[in-house]
Amino acid sequence: MFAAAALAALALGATQAAAHGGVLSYSINGQTYEGFKAYNSPTGQTSIQREWDTYNPLTDPTDSFLSCNTNGANLGSGQLSATVPAGSEVVAYWNQWPHTIGPVMVYMANCNGACTSATTSALEWFKIDEAGLISGDLPTGLWGQGELVADNSSWTTTIPASLAPGEYFIRHELLAIHTSDQPQFYPECAQLIITGSGTAQPSGSYLVKFPGAYSMSDPGVGIDVYSQPGVTNYTIPGPAVWQG
Repeated sequence: MFAAAALAALALGATQAAAHGGVLSYSINGQTYEGFKAYNSPTGQTSIQREWDTYNPLTDPTDSFLSCNTNGANLGSGQLSATVPAGSEVVAYWNQWPHTIGPVMVYMANCNGACTSATTSALEWFKIDEAGLISGDLPTGLWGQGELVADNSSWTTTIPASLAPGEYFIRHELLAIHTSDQPQFYPECAQLIITGSGTAQPSGSYLVKFPGAYSMSDPGVGIDVYSQPGVTNYTIPGPAVWQG
């Protein structure tokens, strides 16, 4: 009975992983950092990534876990931070991502101290990268997620070179809008220690909180792409990209 239940759980996990997903690892300055392993206990895991428990999406833009996924907790003694010079590239490797319709967004947040003790829903986040509808129309065009799939389910982002040093989160998010009934948010967070001589910090309208940055009334969130053939404009949700 126990063996059968265990096999059923593994099969369910495999099915969920095939349908949805998350960031499995990062490459930063030639070093690979393994991500948190979903569906496993955080006990004994070591990662720069915060805990995320399921490959399934968040479907409510006001979900309390929208900042860093369910449940977004630090890993205690296993929680690491990657030391990264400002201006470096961060490559996030997703699972074999199955969706090609929707934007890719990357945010950061200053922890104003140690990220390990930060409450991610209370932080102010700023967007450093995004890609929405690149060409074509809403139902058949090339999207940011299509580019991610074509690049071996990876996404490369450059941290602004002028960003002031300190401890930050980096938050990768896919918003899958291939269904007509509800958006699917896939946020993942990792902890970074930014070094360098930069002094820049975003302010004002560049800063948002999660939840709070999105609503179902946003044109890029509550959208049925299949009802709009020939439409070539898409509004990516959230603030403008901060270039530093």
